[in-house]
Amino acid sequence: MKTRIAAAAAISIATISALWVWPGARAAYGQETAGSRGQPRSVWDGAYTKEQAKRGDEAYHRQCASCHGATLAGGEAAPPLAGGEFLSTWNGLTLGDLFERIRISMPQDHPGKLSREQNADILSYVLSVNKFPAGKSELPHQTELLKEIRFEASKPDGKQ
Repeated sequence: MKTRIAAAAAISIATISALWVWPGARAAYGQETAGSRGQPRSVWDGAYTKEQAKRGDEAYHRQCASCHGATLAGGEAAPPLAGGEFLSTWNGLTLGDLFERIRISMPQDHPGKLSREQNADILSYVLSVNKFPAGKSELPHQTELLKEIRFEASKPDGKQ
């Protein structure tokens, strides 16, 4: 009996270990991370899809343009979401940092009213306007995964 319990425990431990070592196993059990799925590690790796940015365009113009401007150039009290000032402000941080800023403080008249999906779509649109390339996978709406994607204002050497 003790041998069976020990064998079952050893198999359980080996299975759990495999889930954290082998990315395919994590994906099968829904435990994947941005890096384990081959998701982008930088905004230059295609962090969102064109379809997601299109949804974000519509949501941005409904929810954000009144303060940040139709061209994302900013307004009297709202900073720009495109161009040099925006890029330098967020350079070196992560998309998780930017996503959380949006999630907890926007829209200004009703912070937190938008869903995580809407915020991810809007962030995708902002990335597209700033000329970051689209990819094959949608930008996730989980902060933990977004924290694995670096915001780099300049294209690193070797990126297409």
